[in-house]
Amino acid sequence: MIDYPFDNEEILRNSKKIKKKLLCDGTTRIHKKIAVLGGSTTHDIIRITELFLLDQGIEPEFYESEYSQYWQDVMFDNPELVSFAPDIVFIHTSNRNILEYPMISDSEEEVSEKKDRTLKHFYDMWDKIEKTYHCPIIQNNFELPGFRLLGNMDASDIHGRVRYIRELNIKFAEYAAGHENFYINDIDYMSSCFGLDKWSDSAFWHMYKYCMCFSAIPEFAYNLSNIIKSIFGKNKKALVLDLDNTLWGGIVGDDGAENIEIGQETALGQTFLEFQNYLKLQKDIGVLLNIDSKNDMENALAGLNRPDGALNPDDFMIIKANWDPKSINLSMIAKELNIGEDSLVFVDDNPVERDIVKQQVPSAAVPEVTTPEQYLRIIDRAGYFETTKLSEDDKKRNEMYKANIQRAEEQKSFADYNDFLKSLNMTAQIRAFAPMYYARIAQLTNKSNQFNLTTKRYTQSDIEKLADDENYITLYGKLTDKYGDNGVVSVVAAKADGDKIHIDLWLMSCRVLKRDMEYAMMNELVTVAKKRGIEQITGYYYKTAKNSMVKDFYALHGFTKVGENGEDSVWTLNINDYVFKEHAIAVNTDESDE
Repeated sequence: MIDYPFDNEEILRNSKKIKKKLLCDGTTRIHKKIAVLGGSTTHDIIRITELFLLDQGIEPEFYESEYSQYWQDVMFDNPELVSFAPDIVFIHTSNRNILEYPMISDSEEEVSEKKDRTLKHFYDMWDKIEKTYHCPIIQNNFELPGFRLLGNMDASDIHGRVRYIRELNIKFAEYAAGHENFYINDIDYMSSCFGLDKWSDSAFWHMYKYCMCFSAIPEFAYNLSNIIKSIFGKNKKALVLDLDNTLWGGIVGDDGAENIEIGQETALGQTFLEFQNYLKLQKDIGVLLNIDSKNDMENALAGLNRPDGALNPDDFMIIKANWDPKSINLSMIAKELNIGEDSLVFVDDNPVERDIVKQQVPSAAVPEVTTPEQYLRIIDRAGYFETTKLSEDDKKRNEMYKANIQRAEEQKSFADYNDFLKSLNMTAQIRAFAPMYYARIAQLTNKSNQFNLTTKRYTQSDIEKLADDENYITLYGKLTDKYGDNGVVSVVAAKADGDKIHIDLWLMSCRVLKRDMEYAMMNELVTVAKKRGIEQITGYYYKTAKNSMVKDFYALHGFTKVGENGEDSVWTLNINDYVFKEHAIAVNTDESDE
């Protein structure tokens, strides 16, 4: 019921049933505390947002302010909010909470002063949240007003509310651009899509103090949940696309590549071209494109090589064009990319194929695409790839994964794996956490599941605090080889306690598994620890559904198991007993060498 596109009314009617089903589905979720500070009624927003977060792998715990006490709770340190210690603060305000609007009699200076006072009201609150709670902030911008006193001139005259709200929204956007861990929940866009007259139905404000109509709440909650799940690394990573009647009109094997509909010649061809252009843009934010089609490879490539299409074979990571079940191809694509099946979004016009994939690969997302005219809107609004931070590694992700495929192909020509590693000419940059990589480090902590010993999740604010804490040893590892730059791929954080350190965080990207990076990181951790007079290292392994590959990690590095609780374990190493491991990576630790 809650897969996009969904029925708003059905979700509102069946929320209890949906929640019960989600809580009984056996999913392992991360727990996060979310403070909802409202300028209007928020109870039902929380109720529906919880459903979407549960579905996205997050178990939320909510703090809810009293009605319209959002500013007071922050500025006067409400003890209940302080003790709640939120992981995220969401401020739910709307144009109903704008303190003062321009009057026709106001001078230009008076209008400017009103705008400045309104902005200061929010700036002071945001700064206080940042200093007090050190956590991400999500803030609504403003929807347009329900009336235009000046008609069309309301958008241009300094006294017009339309212009005034747009200028406030621009200032909110500028604040977001200049502040890490601050995110805009764009209700200006949402309300326009939903229909401003319906969204801003004044009856719901005057009767219930809702800033939107009741039926808009699921759309609003879903959009909000997408921001939250993106912050905590729950985005999808790859699109897996059918070809016939998905990327073009017609069946290439029957009609021939010259007769499929793509390009400017027909309205349908233009529709598919627009969708292809949108998919090509997804590559720019790091989405991996793949093909899963029942077709002969020759026909598939002929269709993709049409000069009037936007996509060509080089735009795709993996092309599976064969007559195997699409569910098997989908699982193979995940395996070859070395990502989880839950990172995939399968797009196919055929409802039978969609149903088979849902049954056979239940963790993959399978949107209910309808007509070609709706493909783009459905994929875009579903928020699978919601962007809250766009790192350099994100922009280069496609070339990084393509390089991995090249490495895998080259490996086949080596009889000795160590010779293969040496042939890669690998160089690692291993240093303490640095501001330029905070976003990527936080992203890794939330996305890495297989090679992750404690699976602790951190926001960028958390990473900044670790970097500034003198009690912590922090390390990031950046790996480069002859095929290119893999980016930041490994992260370690260990807290000092006298002459001991405790490893809170140790993870590595699946992109560089079995490349000796773990040996280079451990060697450097021991080196840094020795310089600080550390005598013992304690490491922890917390079992999850995905990290069994590292259950013996500490044993391989000479640690001794000293505690066990079920499948979780505690390990120690006397630092003077550590034997530095040989590996195939040249390591650069000089922090002055950028």
